Amino acid sequence: MILRDISFQLPEENILFDEVLLHMADKHQAGECLRFWESPVPFIVLGRASKEHKDLNWDNIEKKCIPVLRRSSGGGTVVQGGGCLNYAVVLSKKREGLSGIKSSYQIILGKIIETLIGLGIDAQFFPLSDIAISGTRRKFSGNAQRRGREHILQHGTILYDFPLDKISQYLLMPKDIPEYRKSRSHLDFVCNAAIDRKRFKDILAQKFAIQKVNNILNQDERIVLDNFIGTKDYVVRAIHG
Repeated sequence: MILRDISFQLPEENILFDEVLLHMADKHQAGECLRFWESPVPFIVLGRASKEHKDLNWDNIEKKCIPVLRRSSGGGTVVQGGGCLNYAVVLSKKREGLSGIKSSYQIILGKIIETLIGLGIDAQFFPLSDIAISGTRRKFSGNAQRRGREHILQHGTILYDFPLDKISQYLLMPKDIPEYRKSRSHLDFVCNAAIDRKRFKDILAQKFAIQKVNNILNQDERIVLDNFIGTKDYVVRAIHG
C-alpha cells in the first residue's frame, strides 16, 4: 500500500484527485493507497446528494468569494481550508469487511480512532460516519464513501486548527441531523481535535501498513486529473474575487 501526501493549490484538484486514485485502482493502473491533503485556500464542498439552497448561506459565500464544489461521494456539506486535514483511502473490496457500507466504515474509522486515542484524543465513532469527542459529543470528523467496481474510496476530514466560525458563516443548519447532535448549533456541535499532524500521519500510515511513499504526481495521473477537470460536473458555483 502506497502513501500519497499530495496537496494542490486549486480546490478542484484536491477534490478530484481522490477520484483519480479510485479510477486508476479500478483500471488496474494503480493499487491501494492512503492520501493526506490540506487546502491552502477556503472552499465549500457539497456531498453528491446535498441541496445547495438548503445547506448554504449564499450571501456570506458571495461576499467572501468562496468557491463551491460538489464531490462524487455522499455525506454532508463541509467547509475546507487551512486547519482541516483530509485523508483518503482507496482499498480493495476483497478485504475482509469492506463489501458492506456499515462494516467498512467501522473498520476504516476504527483505525483512525485508534490513532487519535494514541494521540490523547478521546475519540468515539458515531454511526454512520462521524467521529466526535466521547464526553462532549462534539464532532471533528465527517466521512463519506464512493464505491467503485473493485475498490472503495473513503475520505474524510479532521478538524485540528480550523476557524470554526467559518462553518456557521457559510453553512445553514442542516435539515437532517444525527440524533447525537440534539439540535446544537454549528459552534456548539463542532470542535477541533488538537492533534500533531505529523504524528497523526505517521501512526495512521502504520495502521494501514504503508510499504512505499510516493508524493510526486506522475504523468498518467496528471492526464486523468486534467481530463476530470475538463469533463466532470463538479462546480456548483465558481466565485471569483
